[in-house]
Amino acid sequence: MEQDDGDSESELQSRRPGLAEYFSSRKQRPLSHNVPGWKLFGKVPPKQSPSKQSQVIQQEFKARQVATCSSSTHHAAGQQSKRKVEFEPLSTTALILEDRPPNLPAKSAEETQRHRQQYEDMVAEAKRMELKEAQRRQQQKEERFRQEEEISNTSLVWNQHILPRWDAMRSSRRARDLWWGGLPPSVRGRVWSLAVGNELNITAAELYQIFLSRAKEKWTGVLGTEDGTELIRRDISRALPSLCVFHKGGPYHNLLQSILGAYTCYRPDVGYGQGMSPLPTMLILKMDEVQGFISFSNLINRRCQLSFYRVDHEQMLRYFGAFQVFFRELLPQLFLHFQSSGVTPDLYLMDWILTLYVKTLPLDVASRVWDVFFRDGEEFLFRVALGILRLHQDVLLQMDLVGIAQFLSHLPDGGLLSNRLFSCILATPLLSGNRKWTQV
Repeated sequence: MEQDDGDSESELQSRRPGLAEYFSSRKQRPLSHNVPGWKLFGKVPPKQSPSKQSQVIQQEFKARQVATCSSSTHHAAGQQSKRKVEFEPLSTTALILEDRPPNLPAKSAEETQRHRQQYEDMVAEAKRMELKEAQRRQQQKEERFRQEEEISNTSLVWNQHILPRWDAMRSSRRARDLWWGGLPPSVRGRVWSLAVGNELNITAAELYQIFLSRAKEKWTGVLGTEDGTELIRRDISRALPSLCVFHKGGPYHNLLQSILGAYTCYRPDVGYGQGMSPLPTMLILKMDEVQGFISFSNLINRRCQLSFYRVDHEQMLRYFGAFQVFFRELLPQLFLHFQSSGVTPDLYLMDWILTLYVKTLPLDVASRVWDVFFRDGEEFLFRVALGILRLHQDVLLQMDLVGIAQFLSHLPDGGLLSNRLFSCILATPLLSGNRKWTQV
């Protein structure tokens, strides 16, 4: 009995195929296309997919490509014939040419024509604006090139003909004409130092170092109180707000403070006056430290500046009175308006004279004012004031006291301000009858 069971098991194992035999038998088994497929709830008939030749497939692909290109060409032609506009729409402006959505009433022929005309007008206006802007940029470029060439030629004249013979040439007609047009930046510092002069006879750089050391050691004692130091610090930060080089931490901040501190030690009779800090800023931009201190000290020593910084009321009233004489003579309508509004010269002239227009005018315009001031002296400062009033006369006539005070303390910075201002200054000679400034 046991023997029969063993024979049956051996016979059963011999009938079971191995793993290798199983895969080999699947490879050899032909695939039948008639075997039905399967779906979720039953069998489906098999898909008939007859084989195609490669040439037939390639021909069908080329035929589809030709059909696609022809359809896109017909679509583009239809769109072009539909719009018939001269310019391609480049922005949402062209949406005016589009048809309304299907759920809205269609445009009438008149409305379509009107929209097309509006679009063409908008495109034409845009082209005109673009052309105008291009012309403006071209004019600015040509003007810049002209100015650069003029500055180069003027610098050559100053360096080769005027500066080597300064004493003989400074009052010549040629030098004065070039001076009026503005000094080239490359020679401005040297001309300023020569024009200011050195009446105080500060000849040694050691003198500046002595007063600078004294200012550093006894800063509080020199200025009297700690508030004086704080006043200088605040004024330095407000000297030229547009130039970060003078702000705390800037490369010229300590230099400006050193010159002001050394001056307060050098001239304790004058000391430090509020509004004094803009003056050395202009000099520092054009000169070295020692020469800036020398020119600054001699500049403050001039009669007009010394009167204002010492607050010499008698002398200041004389200047204001002389200014009023020419104001009444040259700008009578504005003069009467100022009188009726209660605007007195000290309301605006004090700040202009103390800072020499550095805080009032843009830096390039203030530099040109300084050029001619060093040529003509204190008279030109009051002539600039009348030029500013003439330039803005129409606006000032419409203002009251508060508006005038605010306007004159923050003048507008318009384009080509330098040329327009100097044209007004040229039309405002300081003549009252036959009397000149010095005679008044």
